[in-house]
Amino acid sequence: MPAETGFPRADVENDFLRARRRQVLARLAHRLRREPDDVNLILPFDEVVAALGMQGERSLGLQTIQLETVVGTVDSRRDFDRRFRPTSSRVRARWENLALAQRRGESIPPIDVYRIGDMHFVQDGHHRVSIALATGQKTIDAYVTEVLTAISADGVHNRGDLLVKSYERLFRARVPLPPQAYAKISFSDPWSFAELGGAVEAWGFRCMQDERAFMDRAEVARRWFAEEYRPVVRMLRAADLIGSRTEAEAYQRVARERYRLIRTHEWSDEVIERLRREVK
Repeated sequence: MPAETGFPRADVENDFLRARRRQVLARLAHRLRREPDDVNLILPFDEVVAALGMQGERSLGLQTIQLETVVGTVDSRRDFDRRFRPTSSRVRARWENLALAQRRGESIPPIDVYRIGDMHFVQDGHHRVSIALATGQKTIDAYVTEVLTAISADGVHNRGDLLVKSYERLFRARVPLPPQAYAKISFSDPWSFAELGGAVEAWGFRCMQDERAFMDRAEVARRWFAEEYRPVVRMLRAADLIGSRTEAEAYQRVARERYRLIRTHEWSDEVIERLRREVK
């Protein structure tokens, strides 16, 4: 940290100006590196919850949390960036008054946060987080409320990742499977979840027509995974058709090509062999 002047008011003013300069330089570096627009944007709590699907919450009480895990906000305003650096001088007066109170040893209450996975979202205490980070602190005391979601927050780093999670959540609603099955189905393109969901529903419709019996979503999903997805993936591995893709991406590709080239919804060794020749 830079040397202090010995005058608390001057020191907090310098701290704020330093935090503002860092925010401006980070924004400039982001533009020069041509990074996505959302890299430095603070994560909005409402959008994250909407993408993951809220199932409940529980109070965890007072805890000491790592400041590096505080990445989002419940507030709709954008007074701070992803690292809680001030994005304008609008918050300067309150920021400096709080920082000055801390320097004078006044009691500062813990912040309030929501926890989703390993991430924390500030409900109350944005300025306190900003000051703590600007002055080199690593932890902060917080009242924590854990939010339980339908799908995991793993892999959420910026707002762009929420689109993938949103499509994945909708896929899980359409195709209810156990967690170990979902672990085998992943895509880099979020639209593929929507495409696969439609394909599973179409498979179930054809199956019900053939058997003249109704199946609910859970039964369709269970049978599709056991009778269609897993056997086909095994055949694709044996035919060396997985490559660098995920197994779900490989399945999606050859299933699409199967009907386009052969006009069939059936699988067999002959179909796989023809597809192996065609797609390679």
